[in-house]
Amino acid sequence: MTTEYLEQHIWEALKKVMDPELHIDIVSLGLIYEVTAAMIQTPSGESPFAHILLTLTTPGCPLAGMFDTLIKDALTSIPEFNPHQQLEIEITFDPPWVPDMMNEEARAELGFD
Repeated sequence: MTTEYLEQHIWEALKKVMDPELHIDIVSLGLIYEVTAAMIQTPSGESPFAHILLTLTTPGCPLAGMFDTLIKDALTSIPEFNPHQQLEIEITFDPPWVPDMMNEEARAELGFD
């Protein structure tokens, strides 16, 4: 597995993670700021590891705790990658999310166009 392969498959899987309130995927909403993959050395050899940097639409989002589970569940489909052991999810509010971060389709669906 290459880091490029892992990053590509993570992005594809994240497009299937729906925001529980808005019912639009978190990539289209612009909530994913960065996906970084690396190969790290473990006692049993090299192992893939990934870091996802994301934000929420508001700092007080009552469903924030759900995103960790939704993301990890979506990533279980990636061969040779265990998101429950090989993934770090970091939430940031810098920069804060604004509606302009959504793609065109998401803005249209939510009435921002």
